Amino acid sequence: MSVDNRRTARKAVSGDSAPREIRRRPKNRRAQIAAASAAAFGALGYHGVSMEDIASGLGISSAALYRHYPSKYALFREELLRVGRAMTESVELPEAAQDWTPERRLRQVLDALIGVTIENRPTVTLVRWEGRYLEPEDLTVLTDQQLAVVGAIGVQLAALRPELAEDELRVLRAALLSAITSIADHHASLPAKSLARLLSSACWSIVPAELPALDADAELPVAAEIPDSFKHELLLRKAVELFHDRGYPNVSVEEIATAAGLSAASAVYRFYRGKSDLLAAAFRRAADRVSGAIGPAVAAAADAEEALTTLIEQYVEGSFSERALTFVYYTEFQHVPSDERTVLRNIQRLSVEEWARLLREVRPELSPAEARFVIHAAFALVVDLGRNFSAEPIAAPARVRLLMQLVLFGRPARS
Repeated sequence: MSVDNRRTARKAVSGDSAPREIRRRPKNRRAQIAAASAAAFGALGYHGVSMEDIASGLGISSAALYRHYPSKYALFREELLRVGRAMTESVELPEAAQDWTPERRLRQVLDALIGVTIENRPTVTLVRWEGRYLEPEDLTVLTDQQLAVVGAIGVQLAALRPELAEDELRVLRAALLSAITSIADHHASLPAKSLARLLSSACWSIVPAELPALDADAELPVAAEIPDSFKHELLLRKAVELFHDRGYPNVSVEEIATAAGLSAASAVYRFYRGKSDLLAAAFRRAADRVSGAIGPAVAAAADAEEALTTLIEQYVEGSFSERALTFVYYTEFQHVPSDERTVLRNIQRLSVEEWARLLREVRPELSPAEARFVIHAAFALVVDLGRNFSAEPIAAPARVRLLMQLVLFGRPARS
């Protein structure tokens, strides 16, 4: 029993034989609630967590939780905007920085942002993938916070590299933020200082990047057209598009049926057991695409670097041709049935391990854990640049491939 949060009192009635324990509320209860909710939301998504779940995880009653927060949304909103504010404040330079070199200013911004991201890793997951469930006014605040962060990075990067064109600057600053916040996309672990050094190294591989010129005639990879008669495939494509646009919890089977040209929701069940089965099928396809490419690439390559270079090219091409699926793969995993999640996690883990094994042949100084972090950072670049510039050609496949090479190898791949 801790003397910090318990007090023993006796009733004033004669003959009371046993003391009664009175619990004192911890002074940092709101911080405990914020940490527990961030972990829960990050693991199961906003829609997959209830106030009762959070209260149970803390060992308190729902009534006690409601004394601090009136609703699940209030808790969700406060935590996202708190971390958004912390990220924004981290990239503000002190007055003394006006006398610093451009490199030192950029390093300060990146290192401070790295520190805040590591400290708030569970909630950064929410900022990256669950922010769309904020109400419009709150989403505007979070968006403005993120724009302030990427803007601060851009200002210091432009000071260091004034020769950059505007499109190059926009791509590079987005890549830097992506590399840092990629740690929110997985559960690999490293000591904080080692992780900070690794992320800093990845960032400084990106900073000097010489992006290829944009090819006005280049055609972006696109998904193959699906004939209306191929209802099995058409349902899968339309479901993924709807999940991407509105989020899995906000899409009904009826809407999927309508998008695929079916007359009734019941027709969907001739092909899939339900909405969750559609999501699981999409995830299996995404996972198989990555895992299935490894063997042929290794067999055809002269060494590990050549194999990884081939895998990078295939990963970018596949992601660009299936942008919606790539995004859904990161945002909706918690909605996949639990038994299917186990299978998918194993496929993903084995794929990352194979990429990491190849990477360590190229960079033997990396530990297995460090190699996994670097792999995840490279993967994050693809989805982040794809969603940030989906309506613009400035994050062309050639540029994304180079940035993946820089993060993985610390330099461009051998030509």
